[in-house]
Amino acid sequence: MAGRASAQAALETRRSVLGAAAELASMEGLDSVTIGRLADRLGMSKAGVIGQFGSKERLQLETVDLVAKDARARVWESVRHLDAGLPRLLALCASWVRYAADPGYPGGCLLTQVTYDYDGRDGAVHDRIAAVRTRWRDIVRRDIDLAVAAGDLPPETDPHQVVFGLESLAVGITPARLLHGDSRTEDWALRGMYAILGVKNPAALPGRE
Repeated sequence: MAGRASAQAALETRRSVLGAAAELASMEGLDSVTIGRLADRLGMSKAGVIGQFGSKERLQLETVDLVAKDARARVWESVRHLDAGLPRLLALCASWVRYAADPGYPGGCLLTQVTYDYDGRDGAVHDRIAAVRTRWRDIVRRDIDLAVAAGDLPPETDPHQVVFGLESLAVGITPARLLHGDSRTEDWALRGMYAILGVKNPAALPGRE
């Protein structure tokens, strides 16, 4: 029992460190996530933090994984039970916009933040972010393909172009909200996504409150 309790305590500590790392990274970038700063924020020793991960890079990689897992759960898992085709694609857009507008981190969408920080770099963190975003693009593209196959979207639809358009609107939400103070970004982005998909009346479609 003592061993199990010890393992559970270690897991909870690890989650606390990663949660603090995600909050800090959302405000100041992933490079700001250091062992020393996290130790100070959590009231831990540096040895206690580094012992969980072994290196700053490993800590950064697991922070990216944590945020990606949470985003997938909130955006995709919440709609995957819906009928494939345009209904699920529209619901996916709505959940994507809701997440981008309120991801649960003080600095906005961390995946957007780290993408801008690392898109021109080399290394393990760049590769992990690229892999995460590629998996997400594949999910969206598959639903676009299914909507085309179902006759919900025109046969000449270019899935890659549609993904690019939808993603561009989603990643624009955080800077529009935090930098410019735009209060209607969620509605604007969702209407833009529906327009890309050829939907005329977004207020009557799934995902609207």
